[in-house]
Amino acid sequence: MPATVVVVGANGLVGSQVCLALRERGADVHGVVRRAGTAPDGIDEVVGDFTDPEFAAQAVAGADAVVTTVHPMGSDRGTQEQVGVIGTATLARAAAAAGVDRLVHLSTAAVYDRSPSAGDVSETSALVGDDANDYAVTKRDTEAAVAEVDGITRVLLRPPAILGPGPTSVWNTLRPAGMRDDEANRHAAADGSWPWVHVTDLAALAADIAVGAIAASTDPERGPVEGGCTPVSVVAGTDRQRDYFQTVADAVGVDPVWDDRPAWTGQLRGDRARAWGWTPRVDLDAALDELRTGLGG
Repeated sequence: MPATVVVVGANGLVGSQVCLALRERGADVHGVVRRAGTAPDGIDEVVGDFTDPEFAAQAVAGADAVVTTVHPMGSDRGTQEQVGVIGTATLARAAAAAGVDRLVHLSTAAVYDRSPSAGDVSETSALVGDDANDYAVTKRDTEAAVAEVDGITRVLLRPPAILGPGPTSVWNTLRPAGMRDDEANRHAAADGSWPWVHVTDLAALAADIAVGAIAASTDPERGPVEGGCTPVSVVAGTDRQRDYFQTVADAVGVDPVWDDRPAWTGQLRGDRARAWGWTPRVDLDAALDELRTGLGG
């Protein structure tokens, strides 16, 4: 029988792509959204608030896997804690209680300490401290809350900048609009590191984990630890900030501002994901060409 997978945030940039990738793998996909009529076509839509324990239990009942992609980035700290930290933990507990085999949580590489002296970063590297921005701290705390939920295999996906078109795409739509409209958003350290991944490659890994195409293991370097909580960095490459900022600036008709300041220049290591069998398909040239086209450049 095909795997039954619940995708929370099915109408978002990543969630919608995960739904498509799961369908390609023959899964029975249930998409949780807050507004009716917003799930991708062909997906069994489930409307409600996943932070509500009763609804969460109903939404995950009978599922083999759950993929959660929701975090209110840009909201105030309290909202990020309520939805991201508390809500995701509520969903994870409901999944564990329902006997769901796997929970795949979309986290972020922003949880890593990437200060100028950090060097290369991997899943065993230090995480941000409490003095980091609200998004990084609440995503870090969400991971910790998920790690405390026993009885289910959990995977924490940690992507860096996610490229890919869409009205809610931070890197293809929202940041370019900010750079166009406000000089303060055009500043970057030209030689600073800029790790990235394309949304379709990220979704492919999430789907493969959810349907069990990547087998569980006792070794995190070989696969998700059975019954454990395994982080994995999902990165196609680490390039330079100039690559992204110059591309966007040219497309929207402004000049970037290169700051002479210390910046992180290390690599975000993606060895674990590749050891699991993941191979990104979209290279930087193709991703930036797609970005230019979307911006009319």
